[in-house]
Amino acid sequence: MTPHRLPLHDGWTLHHDGPVPVEIPATGVPAAVPGCVHTDLLAAGLIDDPYLDDNETRLGWIGRTDWTYRTTFTWSPDGHESTDLCFDGLDTVATVLLNGQEAGSTANQHRSYRFPVRALLREGANTLSVRFTAPYTYAEALRDKLGDRPGAYTEPYAFIRKAACNFGWDWGPTLVTSGIWRPVALESWTGPRIAGAKVLGDLDGDGVPRLSLTLDVDRAGGGVPEVLEASVEVAGARAVFSVPAGEHRATATLAVPAARRWWPHSHGEQPLYDVTVRLGDDAWNGRTGFRSVTLEREAFRVCVNDEPVFVRGVNWIPDDCFPARLTRQRISDRLDQALAANVDLIRVWGGGLYESDDFYELCDEKGLLVWQDFPFACAAYPEEQPLYDEVAAEVRENLVRLAPHPSLVLWCGNNENLEGHADWGWQEKLAGRTWGHGYYHGLLPALCAEIDPTRPYWPGSPYSGSPELPPQDPARGTVHLWDVWNRVDYRHYADTAHRFVAEFGFQGPPAYATLRRAVSGPLDPGDPLLAHHQKAQDGDAKLLRGLGDHLPQPGAGASSFDDWHWLTQLNQARAVAFGVRHFRSHTPYCMGAIVWQLNDCWPVVSWAAVDGDGRRKPLWYALRAVYADRLMTVRDGVLHLVNDSGRPWEGALRLTRRGLDGTVLAEEVTAVATAARGVGRVPLPPPVARPRDGRREVLVAELGELRTVEFYEEDTRVELPPARYDVSVTQGDESGIGYRVTVTAHTLLRDLAIFPDRLDPAAEVDDMLVTLLPGESAVFHVTGAVLKDPEALGNRPVLRCVNDVAGG
Repeated sequence: MTPHRLPLHDGWTLHHDGPVPVEIPATGVPAAVPGCVHTDLLAAGLIDDPYLDDNETRLGWIGRTDWTYRTTFTWSPDGHESTDLCFDGLDTVATVLLNGQEAGSTANQHRSYRFPVRALLREGANTLSVRFTAPYTYAEALRDKLGDRPGAYTEPYAFIRKAACNFGWDWGPTLVTSGIWRPVALESWTGPRIAGAKVLGDLDGDGVPRLSLTLDVDRAGGGVPEVLEASVEVAGARAVFSVPAGEHRATATLAVPAARRWWPHSHGEQPLYDVTVRLGDDAWNGRTGFRSVTLEREAFRVCVNDEPVFVRGVNWIPDDCFPARLTRQRISDRLDQALAANVDLIRVWGGGLYESDDFYELCDEKGLLVWQDFPFACAAYPEEQPLYDEVAAEVRENLVRLAPHPSLVLWCGNNENLEGHADWGWQEKLAGRTWGHGYYHGLLPALCAEIDPTRPYWPGSPYSGSPELPPQDPARGTVHLWDVWNRVDYRHYADTAHRFVAEFGFQGPPAYATLRRAVSGPLDPGDPLLAHHQKAQDGDAKLLRGLGDHLPQPGAGASSFDDWHWLTQLNQARAVAFGVRHFRSHTPYCMGAIVWQLNDCWPVVSWAAVDGDGRRKPLWYALRAVYADRLMTVRDGVLHLVNDSGRPWEGALRLTRRGLDGTVLAEEVTAVATAARGVGRVPLPPPVARPRDGRREVLVAELGELRTVEFYEEDTRVELPPARYDVSVTQGDESGIGYRVTVTAHTLLRDLAIFPDRLDPAAEVDDMLVTLLPGESAVFHVTGAVLKDPEALGNRPVLRCVNDVAGG
């Protein structure tokens, strides 16, 4: 008899337990499931949007209030022997009541829960209630019991198994949620059922695709503890196997010779195969791909199918503070933005969540590798009960849940906790109390070895491969580079050759339209409402200090915001691009760079390349250029030809030293050939290496269709001419939609950019940060909106270049 599933998403109401500063009817307010308290109160008009102005500051009471979700559903006997109440996710500390009787309790956002309820069900109407204890109440009580622990923030997130960034971060608001955040259903069945299926797709010693299955069986449905027959099918291969009498687990391994290997998009295709596991009338259906993955530990070199992969990565944070609002389409759009920027790996950062099934399925499809942090970040985490068992349970579950995904290539124990213990003064504050060592060096590697031996485990990042070594050793493992941004100029990226840079970044404001939607007051860098959307300590001052001698300080007056916005966005793009070019020039000694960060969860000044409203910042366009398969960059008097493609890069390299008016002052042409996945190095000949006057000259390197323009001096010392150009705007590009903007330069134009969202929030442009020599033209395509005044695309502050604010 086929198992039956009854979703329970309708008819929910939300009720407060205790005093609150808003008037909630005694009958409650309608509640969305999946959802959370904040979004239900917002939908009921009882709170203002926490993403706008400083509304967040008036909502702290929500995380300190107990809440109850309640619904009524109709049930009648369905012919099955057993019925469970299944929650895919509860956030976080909850007691579940069915018809007034306790069915179970929870204390972990990162787990699912299954409660047997057959004895509690009634024919006809049934009342289901979920009572949530305030997260602060639970976490602070446990902190008082176990003793406080040091961390980057004073919030008690280390004492509750819940997304740490829910309690605020240096890019995120403090919006501490409660709610039924993932689906809930009644499941009924008869006889044995599939309790779990762990599917691992890899390659055997001969390189043949292989599927390994571990089947867990629930025999609670009754019957004689007999031998059970099960089967597994994938890509034309099939295996039949037995679950021994009285046993609850069986394994099967089968060769899948008809399957093709899965590759990251930078190296090949992404074939995926349906997997079906059967046990009597029950079936488990999933999808997997086949590939091998290894990690060379000292070099921190990731290899897929024995091919080294230079990681062109981005860090991922939860894309919304209220993750139940995330649709598959929105996740797909965000991952497509990463893909279009030539990213090949997403690091799911440890202050957030194990992401949704949609996220990993989409990464499988798109060929994006995934580095998964376990959810520990920037704090000492107690190892005492009940937390230890909660961690073990969540890790076991998610190792199995995520096992089928070929995109997932690395498990990492934590974010920055090993560094915190070694270098942030934690040891004295801990006074011998536990801090997470038993997780990162004991529990987690043991569970990974037991459950998922096909993927490497790394204890944390940054980490140098041994507890005896400093965690930030550039010669081993991973580093996080935060002296840049916090203390020193971004040129310091070039001081050291690192093995693998897992975090580095620089701040910049979001798009104009994003700020304008989020801030109702003046867009003035000193305005309190705008300042509320800057969460980093001393962030606004660091933005200005970071301009250094690269770009001028924004002036005062009517254009002060426009110049501040343009200069700080541009400086963010340049800082990160400088780092990436340096790291890639050291390939294969350096084998990865992961930019902090791809995305934002709300409208904020931050390190993101894509802002909280999904708009691409100048950094995104810079990433697309420096993460391209082929890159030319100058370091230490040598032009580095980085060829991370599967084909040789050959041709005539033309190097010219030019005046700012375009005049060729010196020229060198040489034949070059760079192997696939290699780096060629061409010392600059003296006539082009050394300018006569660096303030008035540039170096231009051209190879095939690729060109790079290198300036000998910083822009504040370059005698850039006042910008002179012609602009033509025609409606309809090659596909007949949008606008075609052609800019023809009469002078050198440095980092030409168009910001069409200033005219319409829906408008976007296909390219940005283009440098033109005199007489050259560039074409930009603007899509997404019908503009009232298309000619404004050619005027400030929509069209910008560095010449506006620097030089002559």
